[in-house]
Amino acid sequence: MNTSYLSSIIKQFEYYKSLGDKTIDQFSIEELKHEFEKDSNSIAIIVKHMVGNMLSRWTNFLTEDGEKEWRHRDGEFEDTFQNKKALIDLWNSGWDCLFNAIKPLTPEDLERIIYIRNQGHTVTEAINRQLAHYAYHTGQIVYLGKLLKGDAWVSLSIPKGKSASYNKDKFSKEKGRRHFTDDL
Repeated sequence: MNTSYLSSIIKQFEYYKSLGDKTIDQFSIEELKHEFEKDSNSIAIIVKHMVGNMLSRWTNFLTEDGEKEWRHRDGEFEDTFQNKKALIDLWNSGWDCLFNAIKPLTPEDLERIIYIRNQGHTVTEAINRQLAHYAYHTGQIVYLGKLLKGDAWVSLSIPKGKSASYNKDKFSKEKGRRHFTDDL
């Protein structure tokens, strides 16, 4: 089970990254920086916050507290992006940090105790905590993307009104294992 958990969790993180990637790809930097209300979070701000969290949580996560002294969380909510490439590079750096931390894990590592803000968690608990956090924010990114694009939004899932044709296609094929990149 622990081996399947590790491969499953990697696929889950890859899936949420892909949703963010596909959303970000649809926008200019100006659109990514759009705030619907004063002091609301734009897609760019949510990206910056997620990356700040990722770098803090996953850098030396087995040996250091997940809330690093060098993290300036409040600064994550200030828009400093000059261009889309800088945003994408930062986004990828956070995910690279995460994957570099979890891909080498072994089943034996899962019950180790690590700390986040001086509170002990098993590695499994810490992974689950971060998966929920990133899924939450990725959902915000996708929702904001749909609001910004309106009818021009390129669906990341089964478009409204297309469930029957989607299912017809799926059921016309042989049974197989689900991949996390499949539509939900």
